[in-house]
Amino acid sequence: MTMFYSDESQLGDNQAIIEAFWRQKVTAGYLTFSEIELAYAYVLAPNATQAVVISSGRIECFLKYKELIWELYNNNYAVFIVDHPGQGLSSRQLNNSHKGFIEDFAVYVDAFAYFIEKVVNPHWSGPKVMLAHSMGCAIAALYLKTNAQAFQRAVFCAPMFGIHLGTPPQWLAEGLVNALFALGLKTAYLPGQSNYNPKPFDQNQLTGSEVRYQHFRALYHTVPELQLGGVTIAWLKAAFVATKEIANTTLDLEILLLQAADDEIVDNQAQNLWVARQTHTTLVCFEAAKHELLCEQDKVRRPVMSHIYDFLAARTTDSGS
Repeated sequence: MTMFYSDESQLGDNQAIIEAFWRQKVTAGYLTFSEIELAYAYVLAPNATQAVVISSGRIECFLKYKELIWELYNNNYAVFIVDHPGQGLSSRQLNNSHKGFIEDFAVYVDAFAYFIEKVVNPHWSGPKVMLAHSMGCAIAALYLKTNAQAFQRAVFCAPMFGIHLGTPPQWLAEGLVNALFALGLKTAYLPGQSNYNPKPFDQNQLTGSEVRYQHFRALYHTVPELQLGGVTIAWLKAAFVATKEIANTTLDLEILLLQAADDEIVDNQAQNLWVARQTHTTLVCFEAAKHELLCEQDKVRRPVMSHIYDFLAARTTDSGS
């Protein structure tokens, strides 16, 4: 089967088509979970035999995934996506909406599970596959730890199984975070973090695609409610706890882990160690690739998507429901 791929050189010309698709085909709404308003979207391709459930990364939202959702729809996939608590169009917990805040990743996991129960399952009874990126992979892994039977397969793109901390060793960073947390500074920004501040393309650590990067930044300028800044002390403390739990977790389903060789956001060594513990995981590393594999230049993104489509096409006959 010949697959359809979105082309970055035509992305500008295709925006009108993508926006029309979004207006005419996509259902978006809100779901209340434990006093949190969760924004979600889904689309059902007429001939879909699988549903892709997307768990997005930190600062992301379903509006940022329009291009990918349009591509998946054109390849006959149903697609479901939710904005995690505290980001996108979902409700924020602090008065300063720019602060990335969570006290326990269980909040993310429980909200994601609620979305699957209340939105995905009522609209889709067939096989489901997980497609996760970065922090969304941490959420997905923790969800799948007790719900692996709900999905046939999972794709983890640049998973946040460890954080790229730069110079300080993790034990030192953890000690600092724990000390600041104990001082009652859990809602304070981590030193060096700030409100949303878009970097110029030539300074960005996310993607080598200027077209996709500028489109992302333009979206967040046009819809400022989407903007999210750096992380708080509480968020990083919770992330350390979550990644330690993930490091000791073995998942009982087929997984494709896609790694960006030039990733400066997450720790690739943590991914390698995690894969070594698994029995059903394949790792593919993409050279000259930055963190956002799904938004990279076509010379990276197209092989990424090709690997994803091949992996999903090789699904088992299990219903996954």
